[in-house]
Amino acid sequence: MRRLMVLTNLDGSLLDSVTYSWEPARPALDLLRALAVPIVLVSSKTRMELEQIRARLELEEPFVIENGGAVYLPDRPAHAAVSQKREPGRYRAVEFGTPYATLRQALHDISTEAGVEVRGFGDMEAEEIADRTGLSSEEARLAKQREYDEPFLVEGSAKSAPHVLKAIKGRGLQWTRGGRFFHLTGHNDKGAACRFLLDWYLREWLSGLRRQDVVTIGIGDSLSDVPLLRQVDYPVLVRRPDGTYDAAVEVPNLIYAHGSGPVGWGMAVMNVLRTIG
Repeated sequence: MRRLMVLTNLDGSLLDSVTYSWEPARPALDLLRALAVPIVLVSSKTRMELEQIRARLELEEPFVIENGGAVYLPDRPAHAAVSQKREPGRYRAVEFGTPYATLRQALHDISTEAGVEVRGFGDMEAEEIADRTGLSSEEARLAKQREYDEPFLVEGSAKSAPHVLKAIKGRGLQWTRGGRFFHLTGHNDKGAACRFLLDWYLREWLSGLRRQDVVTIGIGDSLSDVPLLRQVDYPVLVRRPDGTYDAAVEVPNLIYAHGSGPVGWGMAVMNVLRTIG
């Protein structure tokens, strides 16, 4: 018997990119819960942000923070061998990312060398982040509690960005792009974190079933989700609020959701479930 798993981005996918509501996706979420399908959040958001969202969604599955910077597993003795970091009684973290302080210094140096103003979350007060994102002040404060990923903006003309992105690569670091910001990371991404999680589920949850016995649905909306979408059986791209799709997302067998945000998310999940039967 095949088992199902959903791995999903949040902003612009399960969450509306303006209101951050998931209400239109509720019927699909309820059906997945009724079917006992794990819903794994794979986001650029911080641990503290995801803790709140998971509580509201009543999710208990492992989760991925900051573009694959770390995977959080239940705090169990059996997970000690793979975990370097522990939140006693709550989680064990498997870290893949580069420390935030290293990323902050690199971004500052790149800005100076390129003569281009680059502003990351570490340069912004919570109020500015709230203004730029539509988050509340408290949510913006949680978004600043970063460990492995620095969202940033390149000020000035559009011609400045390629110089900054090239300099990032030259330093042996990586960049990606979400719905609103570029992101500076180390050698981590959502795909590597999801591969680890899939292996973990095969050992811990499915008691020895093979990978081909697990059907995975992955949902995202932007370039930062490509590594995730490449790891799943049914990759889904959700529309942007303006009705377009991110042209930078190129994944084999990509499914285009007929809707944006949680509307498209819910429709896509229902359609894939019907396809699987």
